[in-house]
Amino acid sequence: MPFLPVRTNLEQLRHQAKDLLEAAKAGDAEALTRIRGVSDRLQLASAQLAVAREYGFASWPRLKREVERREILTGRDLARLDRMLSDQPELAKIKMEHWCDHKQALPLGFMAMLRFDAERLGLPLELPGTGAVAQTLIDAGAPVDGDPGDKETPLITAASYGDAEVAKVLIEAGADVNARSAPNSGGVPGGSALLHAAVFGMTDVLDLLVEAGAEVTSLEEAAAAGDVGGWLTPQSDLQARIRALVFAADHQRLPVIDQLIDARTPVDAFDEVWGRQALRIAAQNGRPASVRRLLEHGADPNLRDNEERTALDWCRLKRRQLESRGHEEVEAILRPLTAD
Repeated sequence: MPFLPVRTNLEQLRHQAKDLLEAAKAGDAEALTRIRGVSDRLQLASAQLAVAREYGFASWPRLKREVERREILTGRDLARLDRMLSDQPELAKIKMEHWCDHKQALPLGFMAMLRFDAERLGLPLELPGTGAVAQTLIDAGAPVDGDPGDKETPLITAASYGDAEVAKVLIEAGADVNARSAPNSGGVPGGSALLHAAVFGMTDVLDLLVEAGAEVTSLEEAAAAGDVGGWLTPQSDLQARIRALVFAADHQRLPVIDQLIDARTPVDAFDEVWGRQALRIAAQNGRPASVRRLLEHGADPNLRDNEERTALDWCRLKRRQLESRGHEEVEAILRPLTAD
């Protein structure tokens, strides 16, 4: 059974049904078999039903409804969303069906991922309105913490993908800021929203979570949040300090970088859990302030990782994928310091 492509629209589906019907009327054996699998009549409604069934839907109206729902959510069209939910409020709660990318995503979770998916979906990188859509879905009854048994809550999804607009709406609607993902989830198995935001470098969401009272449970999380008071001690494990330095660098917590270096955390060390290193992560994610501070503390710009890449190499690689002023600035800092 095929899945719906990410940019499917109703016009494409109508053409598929019309082409199928025309082929069947012309005597194409495969087309005839497809239509006769659902109806004895060679008519447009039968071809539409055949297309719907092949995508996993019981009827053409069900397929049409699902495609329209995703189109409305992707376009952040509040007027159409209001009309749709006025007629069918259950669409705020029912998982999305038969898509090739986000299989079984709740509408709230889909909105939390949309900003991250913008380029792949042909959307502008600046994507306002995701929070307003999330609020409308919640007002219509969307479960703010997702369904029982889901691998992660919508807030964890927003933290992973970096949508602060959606995260703010979820927090204000009472989402559990300390909920944890399932042990077999993607991202950070068993991790909280705060840990997901920390790992994936989503500082805006992380700051919202800290402000909302999310629990900090480790030195690494404290470093990402920007306050290691009570966590950094002479007894702190070396690997925990190395990971904390990476987090501090990724979130540009400069005072924490200083504190960790003062505590004799080796500036160029790689952590043994994720294989990450402070200067490399800062360069890769376009954090110029952290790059400067780490260099001031003696970080080696010519250090190569197990892929034989320097921090500058990682900056350039990511810059090709996502052009940003931060990456431009980091490259300007590292280029004259890195050997060819």
